[in-house]
Amino acid sequence: MKPNAGFLSLAEELQFNILSFLSCRDILRCTSVCKALRQTYMSSSELQYIVELNGQGLLHVPNTDDVNIPISKRLQLLRDKAHAWFKVNAHSFETVSLPKNMNYDKQFIVDGHIYLWDKEEDMAAIVPILPKPSQKTIKRDWSPGTLFPVPDSDNLDVFMDPAQNMIATAYAVPDSSLQSNEETIYIDIRVLDNDGVHPHAAGRTLFLSVPPASKDKFFVTESAKLKGFGRHIALLCFFLYPDRRMWQLHIWDWQHSTTSNSVLSDMSLSPHRIDFCFLGNNRLLVVANDLKLYSIEDMSQTPQLLACFLMPVPFQDVRCFLPIDHIDSSPMIYAQQAMYTSDPQNQLLCIITEAGRAYIISTRLFFNLDGMAVAMPIPWERWGPSNTRIFELSGIIHVSGNRVLQAVIEGQSASGPLKHTLHIMDFSPLAVTNRRGLGRVVQEPSSTTDFDEWTGRPVKSLTTSLPYVEIIWDRKLGSAESELTDVWVDKDRIYLVNEKWDHDVIYIYAVALPYDIPSGDDYHPSWALAPLVDRSNVQKESMSISRQSLHWKFRY
Repeated sequence: MKPNAGFLSLAEELQFNILSFLSCRDILRCTSVCKALRQTYMSSSELQYIVELNGQGLLHVPNTDDVNIPISKRLQLLRDKAHAWFKVNAHSFETVSLPKNMNYDKQFIVDGHIYLWDKEEDMAAIVPILPKPSQKTIKRDWSPGTLFPVPDSDNLDVFMDPAQNMIATAYAVPDSSLQSNEETIYIDIRVLDNDGVHPHAAGRTLFLSVPPASKDKFFVTESAKLKGFGRHIALLCFFLYPDRRMWQLHIWDWQHSTTSNSVLSDMSLSPHRIDFCFLGNNRLLVVANDLKLYSIEDMSQTPQLLACFLMPVPFQDVRCFLPIDHIDSSPMIYAQQAMYTSDPQNQLLCIITEAGRAYIISTRLFFNLDGMAVAMPIPWERWGPSNTRIFELSGIIHVSGNRVLQAVIEGQSASGPLKHTLHIMDFSPLAVTNRRGLGRVVQEPSSTTDFDEWTGRPVKSLTTSLPYVEIIWDRKLGSAESELTDVWVDKDRIYLVNEKWDHDVIYIYAVALPYDIPSGDDYHPSWALAPLVDRSNVQKESMSISRQSLHWKFRY
């Protein structure tokens, strides 16, 4: 009789190695085959690390592993970082200053830095906020006339990509002869920390290959949006004609070409009725009355339509938010690189409408088109309810990866300013299935009544059921002297922006997450809530949040 040559007869190391090539879903399926395979999985930190990353909607970044940290400790740290979102302890304070006299048209926080742009004053700044000891920081202040390369140009938009040390500025230059109303639009690409020529750029200036209109027609660039991800950067322009508006979306591979052959265009009644975002390196989503998914893998041609998802009601005003962590293979700013980053195929898209609705949509939908009528309009009933959760937008909302922060208006203080309660929601599969007795698991469907934004009349009741875990802070944010104006999530911190009513003061409270297993100088279990931005002498305040824990288990 020949000896048994089955899979279970292989050495344990070979079993680990073979299973590690499987997807997370297939690894978990194998664990349900028999007790022996389940024991193989339970004794392998490598296999559990693969499942944990996928379950939290993360991707491993190649060539970032610290060989001095065993995989078992990396697995535990990954789990502890997820659990720490639900056991924040706040008792530490520090104050820094923001640039004065700026009305921010664009502001965001990434890797412990706040990025600001003031269009009217032609100013921008980068300010570090509580940097970690091993983190390299940058501090920039662009004064008027230094941000855009051409004086007296029409400054359209600014895009900053800290991961690639890149700043892009879009501007329009009118015809100097004054014989026509023509203007030329450019995008300038520079290094973020010193304004030099970017070493990865094909050239310093990007050009529009397709004229926005023929020369016998009058047009004006009404507004523009500039966004980017990885090697792609895109400019959405709205042109105003005497009787209508036109939009064009130009996409560049800025690392390989200064011109764009990848262009989309159409007519629109309003520039507020369209937005767009990148879904990883090769897909683009255009958001309007429907969601159109395009492939931009071949930049030599017009983006190819992959699918069209119908929204349940038409919108007058729409904005989409999809913050994606782009980790460059050779980062130039930060001394220590993250070992994992958000997975574009497994995170959240947020669409905000004028009717006060926030559509939280799982991006898994846009990468799993099996069984759908590709490139054909897909009705909301087929894709929407199970992949979406709709919230009434009463306050402020922010998304990051699979987490949602919503500051919900709860009422007013004695003298009038609004009070908010902070809701932290985690939509990752691991957060939903197995907790350590903390928070509220929301799996039951919820219904909202949507309204026609043109008539204001109720249209239909929309039922959605994307599951999540919710934690609600037991403290109201805001006081008689200040009001919460914005919230952010940045990796292991929550930032809350409060503005003083009677002074020119902005506080940024940074809530850092405690870990059970610190690693080096970067992790500070004692860090918590801090008022960071102070432009006058204002007494510091404290906020306490109880320590709690959350356990996760994966399920498909």
